[in-house]
Formats: sequence, structure tokens, C-alpha cells
Amino acid sequence: MQALYALDANPALTVVESILAVRAESGDAFSRADEERLTTLVEGVHSDIERIDDTVEAASRNWKLPRMDRVDRSILRLGTFELTGLVDVPAPVILSEAVELAKDFGSTESPAFINGILDRVARTSRPDEVKT
Repeated sequence: MQALYALDANPALTVVESILAVRAESGDAFSRADEERLTTLVEGVHSDIERIDDTVEAASRNWKLPRMDRVDRSILRLGTFELTGLVDVPAPVILSEAVELAKDFGSTESPAFINGILDRVARTSRPDEVKT
């Protein structure tokens, strides 16, 4: 999420630069597997940003992306990419992780906001995985 936030805050950064910044902050705790997963996620969001943003806006009901908090926007982009572009993580896990990120990095309203939007994305993209 931090790499996506950095890209959103500074569009002049490259994907590689944003990943290197996250790796530098993480120090020795950053494993090869972490780097591969991070690269997959950040490159995936970055390369498909228009479709992801359209999906988020369609699910957000009266909220345009520029009005959203940058942290929320980054979490929503990440969760939407995982829900619509990857199949290796179950939808409930993606939603739970996104809500935890919102609790850790967002405002007090962020967890409910993130959960509501990503739940709508999941119901459209993975209806068999989401309880009604």
C-alpha cells in the first residue's frame, strides 16, 4: 500500500523507485517473497489503473476518486486489483486485509468506507465467494 501511496503522491516516481523506497523502510525484514509479491501488486495496479479506478468509482456511490483520501484510494486500488486481477487470495481475505490496512493507516471512517466499496466490487467480480 505504501508504494501505491508514493506513486499517487508523486507521479514522477517509477514503480521500481516506489518499491525500492518501501524496501528501504522495511530493512532486513523484507524477504525475496515479499518483494516479488509487492512487485506483482504494484505493477498490476499501475498498469491497469484506469480500469481499476473506473471499477472503484462505479462501486463507490457518489464518491469520485479525487475526493477520496489518498490512503483510502491506495487501499481501494490494491483491493480492487486483487479482487479483479488475481485469483490466488480468497475475496474475504482481501476484504479483511484491506480493512486492517484502513485501521492502521486511514481515518476512523476508513475501515467502513473501504469495506463497503470493496464488498460491492467483490459481489460483482467474485459473486460465488461473497455471502449475501
